[in-house]
Amino acid sequence: MVDVVISGTGLFVPENIITNEELVVAYNEHADQYNAENKADIEAGLMPAKQHSSADFIEKASGIKERRLVDVKGVMDLNRMMSRMPEGGHGDFETPCFQAQMGIDASKMALDQAGLKPEDIDQIICSSAVMQRSFPAIGIEVQHFLGTKGSALDMVMACSSATFGLIAGVNAIQSGTAERVLMVNPEIFSTMVNFKDRDSHFIFGDIATAVVLERADLATAEDQWLVTDTKQSTQFSNNIRSNFGPMTRIDDDTLFRADMFFVQEGRKVFKELLPLVTTFINEQLDDEDMQVSDLSRMWLHQANINMNMYAAKKLLGREPVAGEAPTVLEKYGNTAGAGSIVAFHHHRGDLSAGDRGLICSFGAGYSIGSLMVEKV
Repeated sequence: MVDVVISGTGLFVPENIITNEELVVAYNEHADQYNAENKADIEAGLMPAKQHSSADFIEKASGIKERRLVDVKGVMDLNRMMSRMPEGGHGDFETPCFQAQMGIDASKMALDQAGLKPEDIDQIICSSAVMQRSFPAIGIEVQHFLGTKGSALDMVMACSSATFGLIAGVNAIQSGTAERVLMVNPEIFSTMVNFKDRDSHFIFGDIATAVVLERADLATAEDQWLVTDTKQSTQFSNNIRSNFGPMTRIDDDTLFRADMFFVQEGRKVFKELLPLVTTFINEQLDDEDMQVSDLSRMWLHQANINMNMYAAKKLLGREPVAGEAPTVLEKYGNTAGAGSIVAFHHHRGDLSAGDRGLICSFGAGYSIGSLMVEKV
């Protein structure tokens, strides 16, 4: 079996920051406007009034204090409350589209960390929860403007996109179809958020990650992580869903319809998905003849602080101590498929050769993807 290592990671972080306090101002103004417009029906008991949100509620529910968005002005506009396309965002023959540019910027950092040039890459796997368009593939656009060789493709696997993309890259190298793979994960999930919904308007932020995978015998980077095992699983569920897609434009009155945005049954997701995740990880550990105590770190999907801590506690059989299951929610929010990679990028520098860890993400589908790694 060919050994595969992670030899570089990179991030692109949008410059637009929006705090809980700022987000709450826009939402509460909307709630007041909605309640005034529907006063008669609300007083008649025909429909419920919208309740105010608060920064304290958001932080308690999610652990999030701020997030980065591809656009803030459109979100804060009371008459819109939805992102606007950044200027030049669709790109042209001379410039990449916005999502591709995010991926390119993250990729440059990852390649630099790996000590590689774009032409050293044989394949790009662009994997994201949401793609800016259907075709041509965003991955092929990244390939073109970055200057890599070989092939490129797109994947969409909700919040498991990055780990499923990494597993596909590992498989490509082990099968001999590539020697070096660049997994690009530009997440723009805030574009799917209903900022008029109190229960979900605060959850998501935008970011791009990139990860270099190489045949171990070719890698020269100072920081290398051997991929010792991969595992993935899916199970159909409607509890996290959006009906937005290629058929949207032929469906009447869709622009602001609730099912065009991210919709979830949060309590059902918590109750159903987390047991699947913890069982999945325990089975992977058993397959590797390992105990959870053998892991120096778990880089888990950054869903919300309660889900993260529940999963870590269930696996460890106790409350996690600092560093065992680090979170990046406070600064970035839930970044869809990127969360576990962002955590890995920021929280691995203190580990030593021989230390082992787990990169795991989970989300809509349901889907779960996991990689066991060991510091070289």
